[in-house]
Amino acid sequence: MGYTKRVEIRWRDLDGFGHVNNAVFLTYLEEARDEFYTGLLSHDTVNQMVLRHTSVDFRRSLVQSDDLVDVGLVVIQVGTSSVVTRETITSSATGEVAAVAESVMVHCDQARERSQPFPDEPRRLLEAALEQDAKEGD
Repeated sequence: MGYTKRVEIRWRDLDGFGHVNNAVFLTYLEEARDEFYTGLLSHDTVNQMVLRHTSVDFRRSLVQSDDLVDVGLVVIQVGTSSVVTRETITSSATGEVAAVAESVMVHCDQARERSQPFPDEPRRLLEAALEQDAKEGD
């Protein structure tokens, strides 16, 4: 899988039933996206990107004994001003998939109000990541 970030399950992530709260799954996904984009693209480009959509399919709960999760991310589509990723949260303890998500990030103008095409270099880097992820998926 293209990019993976390991995240520790923190005690504060748990709800009253001892499960990782479903809203925290979004934080895990965000941490992986942030690290992926900041490692790939310039600060100026990342600073103009906004999350416009996320959908999550929850497959199993996570508990403290799962200890760590691996959040995998692959680029599945690059548009004029958007990039779509598929993200998977997996328990490091069991190897079971806890959630699968799809997210759309949009490159915007300075005010972050309207979409704006990616500059050439960031587009090239995103398309290279897409091609690499497609090859790994074969």
